[in-house]
Amino acid sequence: MFDIGFSELMVIAVVALIVIGPERLPKVARTMGHLFGRMQRYVNDVKADITREMQLEELRKLQSEMEEAARSIEHGVSKEVRDAEEELDKISREAAVDAAPAPAAPAHLPAEQAKDGGSEQLPLDLDHANTAASDRKPA
Repeated sequence: MFDIGFSELMVIAVVALIVIGPERLPKVARTMGHLFGRMQRYVNDVKADITREMQLEELRKLQSEMEEAARSIEHGVSKEVRDAEEELDKISREAAVDAAPAPAAPAHLPAEQAKDGGSEQLPLDLDHANTAASDRKPA
């Protein structure tokens, strides 16, 4: 972390021994060790937090990319389904038009009735039909 060599540490130890004194030097060294350990833990915690935040940001970015891809796929599929439905509707309308031919007038109708599509019915003589059926004799 700090680029301090052994000779520099020895100079610092000699100055500390002279300034602090031999009685208090072990207690100060112990306190400095605890503070240095706390500082290292704090720095490591900050590094871990920064790393977690970076990973979380990458995950959020990946999530948004995946959601966008899913929306794109959903939009494409729904468009294709809509197009297919429209094509099927078109085909069914064409089939319905082809399947329902225009009504043609029967050939045995007179010309006046053939013009209006044969909507008038010919009068039936039920009495004549009944007498014809009763005149027949069983064989």
